[in-house]
Amino acid sequence: MNLVDPSTEPRETTILELREFSRRLVRELGFMRPTLADSGLAPSAVHAILEIGARPGMNAKTLGSILLLDKSNTSRQVSKLESSGLVERKAASEDARSSNLYLTSAGQKIRKKIDRYASNQVSGALSRIIPADQQALVRSLALYVDALAQNKQVSTDTDNPADRAILEAYQPGCIGDIAGLHARFYSKHWGFGAFFEQKVATELASFTGSLPANGKALWTYSDNGRSLASIAIDGDDETGMAHLRWFIVDDSLRGSGIGRQLMTRAMKYADERFNETYLWTFKGLDAARHLYESFGFQLTDEEEGVQWGSRVTEQRFSRKLP
Repeated sequence: MNLVDPSTEPRETTILELREFSRRLVRELGFMRPTLADSGLAPSAVHAILEIGARPGMNAKTLGSILLLDKSNTSRQVSKLESSGLVERKAASEDARSSNLYLTSAGQKIRKKIDRYASNQVSGALSRIIPADQQALVRSLALYVDALAQNKQVSTDTDNPADRAILEAYQPGCIGDIAGLHARFYSKHWGFGAFFEQKVATELASFTGSLPANGKALWTYSDNGRSLASIAIDGDDETGMAHLRWFIVDDSLRGSGIGRQLMTRAMKYADERFNETYLWTFKGLDAARHLYESFGFQLTDEEEGVQWGSRVTEQRFSRKLP
């Protein structure tokens, strides 16, 4: 869906301005230089170190997906970092034939140096911008990056491997996989414990046990039989409202577009059957909020609650039928 506001500047002007700002941003951040962030490393190597440091134990395939590199370029990048003593491979515990990537002690030092440089660079720029404009900048950049990713991922090719991996309805093992995704993510970021995981598993099991049913649907993204992302629509024909539930994407799929594909399917399903779709989330999940808002959801309610086992600020978003 292309959104055009006829009251704003001509589309051609906006395109030219964004292209100019993008070129200037690339130059100012130093991406045109042979090395980046005072690290002595090429920009691609810097990004690889940051990603491996953020999620130690990822494999080369996941790294390539995040950096948008093909298999051969990913292999060369990892080999260079290995030979420099910054990255090491360790046999995967679940399969000794595959290996996972970790930063060495030297790699950790470089990563800390890069983080300090980048934080100082951003901090210096923000000091010249008033706080209100800082927040507007963050939201605008998030929306722009998400729109770029959406544009790249949109395809009518029905033979897309990602499309084949998105399955509808209950799949064996999906209840445990989805509950586990929720438990790990919210334990790490919000301190939720067994109460939360039990609540997710119990309610999800009850929901999947009712399928197939009118106005209710579940989609999962699977890789080698494991569900790594999910979304569900739990609709009520009497009220004409649909509840979007259990939307989560594993960290290994960050930037892959899977979350947007799942949202697209769920919204198409809901819009064909209901007048309104709503969801509950927590304040602070900014990346998810930007995705919701890009699909037309608006914040309608906000309150503190403890129903998940910890005190959080719950937010309700609603989306009327377009």
